[in-house]
Amino acid sequence: MQKFVGKVRISEILIWIFLIILTAFVVIPILFMVVASFMDAKQILAMPFSWIPSKKYFTSADRTFFTNFVKAIRGNNNQGTFPRNVLNSLIVALSCAATTVILASLCGYGLAKFKFRGRNFVFISIMATMMIPFEAIMIPLYMVTQGFHMINTYWGLIVPFMVSAFGVFQMRQYLLTFPSEYLDAARVDGLGEFRIFWRIVFPNCTPVIATLGILSFRNQWDNLLWPLLVAQSETMKTIPQYITKFAEEKLTDEGAMMAVAFLASIPMFILFFSLSRYFLGGAAVYESRKG
Repeated sequence: MQKFVGKVRISEILIWIFLIILTAFVVIPILFMVVASFMDAKQILAMPFSWIPSKKYFTSADRTFFTNFVKAIRGNNNQGTFPRNVLNSLIVALSCAATTVILASLCGYGLAKFKFRGRNFVFISIMATMMIPFEAIMIPLYMVTQGFHMINTYWGLIVPFMVSAFGVFQMRQYLLTFPSEYLDAARVDGLGEFRIFWRIVFPNCTPVIATLGILSFRNQWDNLLWPLLVAQSETMKTIPQYITKFAEEKLTDEGAMMAVAFLASIPMFILFFSLSRYFLGGAAVYESRKG
């Protein structure tokens, strides 16, 4: 018995060591980004690397820890388009996240709780679209967008990503575990299908809605390829385009680059930590329903 307990403890210790190492690989680059955003390029490249920012590396004109953030916001050309690009990314990411949650939940609800001929074929067809790389449909999608005169507009950035096949799959799988007895009781009480969905089903899908919303927001917040085609003017560009242009300009230094990356990461950190409790709650609810 003692040998068994000892083996269990050793395995637990090994698991904890592995998790700590894995966490370090994830956290250290983020910590480096935050610390380096308050450093001058000389201090970042100095060996050995110091994790404490120091003013002695800054010039007399820029002897402040916030110099990099000023450069990041102004840009190397001093046009100051960073706030507008952040606003564009927020509008696009929030709009796509909201429409994806609503449309995917409606579609997933229909595929999970309504029996009709061809239901499985419809679901498999939706899933098959996940196998098509975006690069394969990018040019035809651009031609369609151009035909509808949506180039260099918010519509052109939002409409192609209003719903995703993965979102439909995620909502369907979650709603398959939703008790059908609640829906039958609501129908007996005289509620219509849309009222059942909005008043009973949708409010009880908070964990999966939060998860899908975060993933959809992140996909559009990090999206670079499509905005490169559609957003052509400086006032319509998104934050990934700003970062790419900032990195390509000759006067960019490592400290300002870290400041740009740090500022661009703040909305994702806020969104994740504000909704992170729903991940554990959603996993617990899903496992209990499976059991």
